[in-house]
Amino acid sequence: MSLAPVDPARAVRRAARLRGELRLPSDKSVAHRALIANALAGGPAEIRLRTPGRDVLSTARCLRALGVGVDEQDGVRGVARWTVVGVPDRTDGTLDCGNSGTTMRLLAGALAGLPLRATLDGDASLRARPMDRVAAPLRAMGASLTTRHGRAPLLIEGAARLRALEHRLPVASAQLIGAVALAALAAEGRTLIHAPGSTRDHTERLLAWMGAPISRHGDVTAIDGPARLRPRSLTVPGDPSAAVPWLVAAAVHPDAELLLTGVGLNPSRLAAVGVLREMGARIELSQGPAAGPEPSGDIAVASGSRLRPISLGGAQVAALVDELPVLAVAMAAADGVSELRDAGELRVKESDRIAATVAGLAAIGARVEELPDGWRVSPGAATDAEIATGGDHRIAIAFAIAGLSGVAGEVRLDDPACVSVSYPTFWQHLAAVSGEAA
Repeated sequence: MSLAPVDPARAVRRAARLRGELRLPSDKSVAHRALIANALAGGPAEIRLRTPGRDVLSTARCLRALGVGVDEQDGVRGVARWTVVGVPDRTDGTLDCGNSGTTMRLLAGALAGLPLRATLDGDASLRARPMDRVAAPLRAMGASLTTRHGRAPLLIEGAARLRALEHRLPVASAQLIGAVALAALAAEGRTLIHAPGSTRDHTERLLAWMGAPISRHGDVTAIDGPARLRPRSLTVPGDPSAAVPWLVAAAVHPDAELLLTGVGLNPSRLAAVGVLREMGARIELSQGPAAGPEPSGDIAVASGSRLRPISLGGAQVAALVDELPVLAVAMAAADGVSELRDAGELRVKESDRIAATVAGLAAIGARVEELPDGWRVSPGAATDAEIATGGDHRIAIAFAIAGLSGVAGEVRLDDPACVSVSYPTFWQHLAAVSGEAA
């Protein structure tokens, strides 16, 4: 799939106005799960994806190394058709998960219930992320997992039959729920997963749609095993996390009207919409007909009045974790002091996103204070800024939006290409809505 090259010297500055209709990349959270679950089911199934990013490509590459056929064909209107056939039945040395924590954790769960031996590894950023959180419950279920001081590489020896367990997660994480749920498909009895707060429910929706006896009641996910999945084809809707930057840009900019079509409208992914509405943003949702396990539809957003400040913390943070850096840009444009607390998990993402976000906010002229578990921010005088992204796609996108919307002056990123981890067409879309040549 060829994409227009990114100009590393690109400067992002406030557009005169924002207009356009965008079709976003497919939701990578759903795409990872659809590929892995259909591989466990043995296929054949067709997964239809729009401009998948590097993280999803990592999952496909790992499945191929495990002996699964994952064949890509071009479809219509920019949607690729990926056919999944066969089950994981071999390893091919180390499985390279790239920068994708979702790939590593979900594959660990899937491999725990298979009589295979594999090593899961990734780039320097992924090697710095905690993996004992996923290793501990899988070990308790009967798989053998070895980490390097609690981090990748992760050596796993699965078993054809695992033990069910009742497990309390140390953090509210949809990745951890997904890993344990995939392992539970090979376990005898009922597995119960307790999360200390709300999380995305993509795993529960997809596995139930594929025939697994899985349910969620409150913050507890239950799976009865052993269970076999039925292969099912689906079109993965647009990524709600990719929508949030445009919602922030339009809410902040004085002259904006944007329409985002075919976006996933899973209620567990709309917390950022609720936050922006609470701040005063004009956002309208229009749900389309049901097709597959995930609801989808259109999101319209337009300029409105000055945003109100907001305080975020507690259980709501887990549902916002990917969107918090770009929401910090909205906070920096709000009429007063905004605060984020209870977000310490941001320090162990692709970068230390608290430190990176605070440094970026200070660079663009906002008044900001770094907190151990978040930040406190209010508007300042917008200035030109050089932004150190740390190779983190969320940081790069957030501060490009700061420049586009006028929260900052001219913004230059040290690694603009890193957006391709989740959003390969970001720069083309930015050019389109701002009326610039791509």
